[in-house]
Amino acid sequence: MDFELNEEQRIIQEMAAKFARRELEPVAAELDRTKDRDILKANLKKLAELGFMGLNVDPEYGGSGAGSMAFSLVMTELGRACAATAVTASVTNMVAEVIQAMGTEELKNKYIPPLCSGEYPAGSFGLTETCAGSDPAAMRTSAVLEGDFWVLNGNKIFISSAEYAGCFVVWAVTDKEARKGRGISAFLVEPGFPGFMVGRDEHKMGQRASSTNELIFENCQVPRENVLGKVNDGFRIAVGELAGGRIGIGSMSLGIGLAAMDCATRYVQERIQFDKPIASQQAIQWMIADNYTRLEAARLLLLRAAYLKDQGKHYSREASMGKLYATESANKACYDAIQMLGGYGYTNDFPVERFYRDVRVTTIYEGTSEIQRLIIARDLLG
Repeated sequence: MDFELNEEQRIIQEMAAKFARRELEPVAAELDRTKDRDILKANLKKLAELGFMGLNVDPEYGGSGAGSMAFSLVMTELGRACAATAVTASVTNMVAEVIQAMGTEELKNKYIPPLCSGEYPAGSFGLTETCAGSDPAAMRTSAVLEGDFWVLNGNKIFISSAEYAGCFVVWAVTDKEARKGRGISAFLVEPGFPGFMVGRDEHKMGQRASSTNELIFENCQVPRENVLGKVNDGFRIAVGELAGGRIGIGSMSLGIGLAAMDCATRYVQERIQFDKPIASQQAIQWMIADNYTRLEAARLLLLRAAYLKDQGKHYSREASMGKLYATESANKACYDAIQMLGGYGYTNDFPVERFYRDVRVTTIYEGTSEIQRLIIARDLLG
């Protein structure tokens, strides 16, 4: 078994790491404090210019064609510096991928190039509702075909990047009589479509610079050709797309955890107590050893899932394993990093306070840890 990255993957990883250090890390705290959209969108444009907004998208549509392993590597490096930027890039990549996988040639040529080039600052998914979080099949947003348009009515919540997204993949019930989960379709929606509005930005614990909004559909008119895949087959698309997104979120959380431990490890080598660096204490050494071991195991799980995806093999279970283990391990790493810094870790004088807030949601969105365990168990049980 070969664990070495190929030359292209190494170059992409190095590019991402350099960009994260030079462009994202210096402004991450300011973004967290101010939510400055101009800074965020400028960096998203630079990511697009590097080819990082379509890593697993065919160059025919403006993507890099670098694959899912490269996607995982990039999200890890971006997560080390700014989680809000990383999650925006992750979701945008997945929007481009689902359009590539399920869209007609007309839809691919219309929507993917602007996502990859940065003409659209971001892409968004409209899946979650107040009554449909972990159970997306329970959604109530509806779509009715009227002439040349599908008319959408309903609301979505907790939608990343909605304020500045250039297009949205939105799910709605198209057959209310169908068995639960069977009568759902996926649509491509533009911000300017009649009857579509973006609601307020949520005030969040972490990842503050990434907008999280409500979507409101009041007789929203969507051209009938903007259906992704087949009518009433949208739930299958959602389930498949979430698996790929879990690689991105898991990889981003890995980056956050590594950044926290790197910061804490440097600190304990300099902090003197009892006349010697606290890194000499066994309790601290074990925190360092255990956390880096967990994070390295998480990296391998995520790359394994990405490898299977690149090979066109079944990877849903592996993606859930990677997301579960990486996000839980990253949360533990950030918790321990604060403990290692003591009182300083609880202040914003050091970035571990922000890392701790940013990492917390990773065990919740793109499927909670509890849902990941259900997916893994059901797959193992057949």
